[in-house]
Amino acid sequence: MGPTAVGKTGLVLRLAKEFGAEIINADSMQVYRFMNIGTAKPTPAERAAITHHLLDIVTPDQDFDANRYSQLAREVTEKLSRQGTPAVVTGGTGLYLRAFFYGLFPGAPADRMLRERLRREAERDGVVSLYQRLNQVDPVAAQRLHPNDLFRIIRALEVWQCSGKLISGLHDEHGFREQPFFILKIGLRRRRSELHERINRRVDLMMEQGFLEEVEGLLTRGYGPHLKSMKSLGYRHMVQHLTGGVKLSEVLRTMRRDTRRYAKRQITWFRRDEEVHWFHPDQVQNISALVRQFLDQPLIE
Repeated sequence: MGPTAVGKTGLVLRLAKEFGAEIINADSMQVYRFMNIGTAKPTPAERAAITHHLLDIVTPDQDFDANRYSQLAREVTEKLSRQGTPAVVTGGTGLYLRAFFYGLFPGAPADRMLRERLRREAERDGVVSLYQRLNQVDPVAAQRLHPNDLFRIIRALEVWQCSGKLISGLHDEHGFREQPFFILKIGLRRRRSELHERINRRVDLMMEQGFLEEVEGLLTRGYGPHLKSMKSLGYRHMVQHLTGGVKLSEVLRTMRRDTRRYAKRQITWFRRDEEVHWFHPDQVQNISALVRQFLDQPLIE
């Protein structure tokens, strides 16, 4: 685990090859088909070399969340376990990892009509209006969310209005204590200046690979800007240029800035986990030795 652009893909490919493992994706955007460049999805050659799971499993207009991810990831892991194959889980979506490893709390039932009404309110009055409302009813949950995270803001308000319970309280009550797996957690980190430089280079590389054309193709297919997937990092920036008339130079500037901010939030999330062993991506031998030690230890169930 680790922030975007830190170097997870190269390392997990090497580890999977060395230990005969298969890779399980834990990036919330790489589950979508047709969204390849902007999600930094493994290349066809990389996927041909090592078996990957949970990539390209839904279209950009289909609903997908941490609960569904957890179900699918556990099914894959149980299958690999029966085969005696180690699983290397990789990604930067902290909630997906937590749901996979420890389960999710049983939340309130979904209310699609309420959810749609809240979406329309956000379109009319702005996301900040819903965030402010959440901050009034559940300041703890609001503090944990980004003010532009419309999906989770709506979900928190939905839980409150449907059940009368605070989503922060449900999180704390559940505690994510379910532990069905033996897990070795490896976190990757770099100096901030180094990470920022890699983020800037990644944005440039994505544009060279045809990111703008990829987003243009998604819009042509009918995947509009209102979709959750199309509001994600990078895609919403390209949409601003293609449909909103914002200069490309400006959207690239804000895309680099927002990616750096996203990486900072990822780092904050992962640092709260005291079980993570932290390494620089270049410390391959140290990481490999730790993995070997973990895999060689007897399992006591």
